[in-house]
Amino acid sequence: MFSVGLMARLAMLVLLTVSVAFPQNLTKTGTSAAPFLKIGVGSRAMGMGGAFTATADDITAMYWNPGGLARLYSSEAAFNHVRWFADVNYDFAAFATRLSGFGTLGVFVDVLSMDDMLVRSVELPEGTGELFNAGAMAIGLSYGRDLTDQFSIGFNVKYVREYIWNMSATSVAMDIGTIYRIPILNEFRLGASISNFGPKMRLQGRDNLMIMQVGGTEGNLINTEIQLDEFDLPLLFRVGVAADILKAEESRLTVALDAVHPNDNTEYLNTGAEFAWNEIVFLRAGWKSLFERDTEQRFTAGVGLNYRILGEFMVKVDYAYQDWGRLTSVHYLTLGVRF
Repeated sequence: MFSVGLMARLAMLVLLTVSVAFPQNLTKTGTSAAPFLKIGVGSRAMGMGGAFTATADDITAMYWNPGGLARLYSSEAAFNHVRWFADVNYDFAAFATRLSGFGTLGVFVDVLSMDDMLVRSVELPEGTGELFNAGAMAIGLSYGRDLTDQFSIGFNVKYVREYIWNMSATSVAMDIGTIYRIPILNEFRLGASISNFGPKMRLQGRDNLMIMQVGGTEGNLINTEIQLDEFDLPLLFRVGVAADILKAEESRLTVALDAVHPNDNTEYLNTGAEFAWNEIVFLRAGWKSLFERDTEQRFTAGVGLNYRILGEFMVKVDYAYQDWGRLTSVHYLTLGVRF
């Protein structure tokens, strides 16, 4: 039987080994499948610039660091909506509950959707009269638990699907995360996570098929399948630190810093802070993708309200704004309940 300490050291060793295995200073922008998996979840985390790996202690830990689910001591549900670029919508919904003696178990679904578009061709650039749609989704199961009073670990298993018109690509991915808490500076936290580890994706379907004529106008017609390339999932390795540098009876100030290593871009930093008054009203600010090559992501800010209605039933409303430079700014809205 493994001891708890050995399991903790083994988990951290796996995370660190994978992190150094990636090639350094190499950018492969636009070469990964399912890029919607990189869209941040939760207005609280986005208001803090995405620096949430070591802070994750609510239901959105499913996305940032499933090890943080172990700090969820009650049931929680949340819905997150983002109006992305080019009239694209991104929605995330999740539910998690604490099971005594077992840990925290949760489910989530995130969906990328857009309006139907005209099918165009070289001969008919104004449209053929047909419409097509495109989108993506992920459905997953999450689990997190405390191995000690200071160390927690969590996992996600998720089904990922992308589609466009009559073609689709699927994969199964896994996330793993850990958080270690040190009782200094009120509480100092160290977190690490790996997201979207799984096999490559390849589009397949009716649109891959075509009829080719071999041997001139009098030749034979041959059914042909076009084989498309396969692409890696957007693997993300995150290491973060966070500390409550101020923790008084009515106020708290948390600062956080994440270092992120993607497999399809250069490394970057996320940094942010959260000020809480009586754990009811929250003000947040941060800077996302610092030092990332050719990035447009910049300043973030957000506000939040946690309002207890009856007993342990709490309503949570969070909003975040993200500056995308020359691109349109993005607004995040998250509604949740804890009971």
